[in-house]
Amino acid sequence: MTRIMQIGFIGNGKSTNRYHAPFILTRTDTMKIKTIYARNLEKKDWARIDGVTYTDNIDDVLKDPEIDVVVVTLPHQLHYKFAKTVLEAGKNCVLEKPFTATVKEAQELFDLAKEKGVMLQCYQNRRFDSDFLTVQKVIESGRLGDLLEVEMHFDYYRPEIPESVKEFRPEWSYLYGHGCHTLDQVISYFGKPDRVHYDVRQLLGEGRMNDYFDLDLYYGVLKVSVKSSYFRVKSRPSFVVYGKKGMFEKYYKDQQETDLKKFYLPAEHADFGLDTPEQFGTLICYDEDGFHEEKVPSVKGDYGYYYDALYETIINGKEQLVTPEQTLLQIEMLETGVSGLK
Repeated sequence: MTRIMQIGFIGNGKSTNRYHAPFILTRTDTMKIKTIYARNLEKKDWARIDGVTYTDNIDDVLKDPEIDVVVVTLPHQLHYKFAKTVLEAGKNCVLEKPFTATVKEAQELFDLAKEKGVMLQCYQNRRFDSDFLTVQKVIESGRLGDLLEVEMHFDYYRPEIPESVKEFRPEWSYLYGHGCHTLDQVISYFGKPDRVHYDVRQLLGEGRMNDYFDLDLYYGVLKVSVKSSYFRVKSRPSFVVYGKKGMFEKYYKDQQETDLKKFYLPAEHADFGLDTPEQFGTLICYDEDGFHEEKVPSVKGDYGYYYDALYETIINGKEQLVTPEQTLLQIEMLETGVSGLK
């Protein structure tokens, strides 16, 4: 029989119920949510999941020998504290992003995990965004030729968010909140850059929230730009990739989050997260037969792939999907990016 991976959660908010549970619930043959710890059981913003035990006693998660891994989804200022508690209890731990505020905190947690002989890993579900997977498919087809430049955009028009913040705190910055997605995508695919150029701003002035960033990561002649702003009335394309033989533009982002916000869930809808043909990216390239312009069907994204990989690590002893080195590198970039702001 297939071994079922038993999962415990610390936190019962949006992260658990929107970005984790819907994908675990489509994999009942390999994994199960056993227990969810909530700091306030009276708060019922999310529907209870059938078959799951809800508790306000954290020991029900930490001291349960049947639970294979504990996932911490609390607000990020609590990540370090609760991840340390999980590790000290001798439990494997998945920690939401942003992982920690500093490299020092992250390194301490990884050292503790090693000391306890357990796994610690950041939750990087955005590695399985449809747009990002499609870009990889196009690059690996070779039709673009040698890569020259990649532009990645994650834009909003939400001025009310930075306008409501009257102080600057590094860990509450836009770079931490959204760079933790896009920078991991770059690191996971291209590796450690030769150098990084940082343009991280407070568009509303000093003493206000960081609300804009533009990071250039250099890999030899290749430049990968990661850009984002709260003040983009019209979003830029999600990805634009330039090579010596052509380019690929994917305007629309992965649709999983859009569907999740509408409670259009993967367990109930076969077309969950799928692009429509109108949302496909466009490839423009030259080859021996001349000029080509065509739509590229999107690769299916699935945040549950993270949990498939986690299963292989916890149950079958495979290497971690997200390595400590990748997480430490990302946090170093986040720290460096906001270091000159005040």
